[in-house]
Amino acid sequence: MLTFRGGAAGALLLASAGLFAAAPVAHTQPAPAGVTITADLTLTDDGVLEVVETVGVPADGSFTMSLPLRLKIGDDVERVFKVTDVTATGAGTATTANDQFVVEANPGESKFTYSVHNTVSDAPGTQVFHWLGVLNADIAALDVSVISPSFQMGIVDCKLGPAGNSRPCADVHVEPDGVLYLSQTDLRKGDAIDLTLQMPPSTVPANADIRDGSSAGAFSLTAPVYAAFGALLLALAAMFAYLLAARKRAATATAGGANFDPLVQQGGRVDFTSPDGVLPGEAGLLLDAQVDPVDIAATVVDLAARRYLWITPVNARGEDDWRISRVNAPDDQLRDYERAVYDMLLPEGTDTVAVRELRAPGRVQLDPIRAAMRADAVATGAFADPKQRALPRWIGGALIVVGAVATVVLALTSGHALVGVAIALAGAAAMLLPNYLPTRTPFGDTVAGRVRAMQRGLDTIARDQIPPIDQETVFSRALPYTLISGRADNWIRTFRDMDPSADSQPGLYWFAGYDRDHNLHRFASQFPFFITALEGAFNPR
Repeated sequence: MLTFRGGAAGALLLASAGLFAAAPVAHTQPAPAGVTITADLTLTDDGVLEVVETVGVPADGSFTMSLPLRLKIGDDVERVFKVTDVTATGAGTATTANDQFVVEANPGESKFTYSVHNTVSDAPGTQVFHWLGVLNADIAALDVSVISPSFQMGIVDCKLGPAGNSRPCADVHVEPDGVLYLSQTDLRKGDAIDLTLQMPPSTVPANADIRDGSSAGAFSLTAPVYAAFGALLLALAAMFAYLLAARKRAATATAGGANFDPLVQQGGRVDFTSPDGVLPGEAGLLLDAQVDPVDIAATVVDLAARRYLWITPVNARGEDDWRISRVNAPDDQLRDYERAVYDMLLPEGTDTVAVRELRAPGRVQLDPIRAAMRADAVATGAFADPKQRALPRWIGGALIVVGAVATVVLALTSGHALVGVAIALAGAAAMLLPNYLPTRTPFGDTVAGRVRAMQRGLDTIARDQIPPIDQETVFSRALPYTLISGRADNWIRTFRDMDPSADSQPGLYWFAGYDRDHNLHRFASQFPFFITALEGAFNPR
């Protein structure tokens, strides 16, 4: 049997280990003492080992050996050899079958010649020739010569004997011409000859055929790999725990506590107020972290209720429509996103626009509005700053690059390449983490909770709680907040019998067309259609 010392160092397989009738799978019939073997081995310039072997078997004896052409050199890793140009003369035969090279010799003299391929591999700074032969028959005399293309071949080590009780070889030396000679007598069954030679690097082409049956190779599971993935799992568990805690905190805060009373009473008058002065569009964004068409529609209604816009029902081509007109120009009281909505409806030089006209392709640009609303939420501290969320992504990207480089370097050197994969996976997790973190800050969660509490408070309001002179104002200012929660119909129903002229001004002060009405019945039947049309104009689908 021939093996190799150190898979990383590589070796030169001396396939003529068959000289020793060696291989755990060999079937050797008892041979009488007196078997002699003479072998001449030549390593050619192209890395092929040429063997000429003469076996002498005494009368009444026989000799059989089987040399495996696939040798296991590690878990799921094997080295594959090929034997060609086989000839046998005299009383012997040599055949190749089932990944075995089989030599048989009957009494008399037999001569075998063959070539062994895929025998050479490199080691750092050298090429190593390692020959380990285990005898399964008594050998009276063994004489071996080894010739290589290098005259600088040197003996590193040579041992003889059973495993665990070896002794130095009796006669092994390299002549000045670079030829190695090994002579031994009286070798016993079970003895092993362990010979290691060293040659200069690039003496012959490296052609070893080493195959990884697991398809893992450098990507096999090792102790460092287990440690790396263990650390990865701990990091992922910590990230998951943090996400759960953040989401639980957000859910608890946004659920809201006691009802928020949006009615402020002072000096016998009643006014409407929102928690922390939050505006309808801002409130809609806080509740679901999305800029929805209804949030923009609520902003339009709020701008009208605050006397920046005027809404007028019209009948165009027999169909209902509404015109939105300029009342007051934008001023410092408007947030940036409100100004973006105003300018989108009424750009400079435009004083009025029909809702139907907003549906024209390209007329409504929502991206600037969405960006302005999100920037406003960041400025107020309700949303996390995207720049801060970018840090985990930068760290994750750096870890992915480091992991990819480490994977390649480890695969080409010491192995454990999956350590680099673990690092890259950690980077991917870090990059994805911000996508799952709550968009709102703790302050934003608190305000969102107060908005929900305000919505519940609005549901409890009865019209008779408010003096008639203040009912129109309270109704109008609260209406946009009921839009974002889908409660506008209930709110209008609560005030549908309100007389809008109770404040000495006919009709609603921001919605035309019902100046002679002493209630909101007609308004209640038309306003939902206006909101539906407005939302449709703000819906790109």
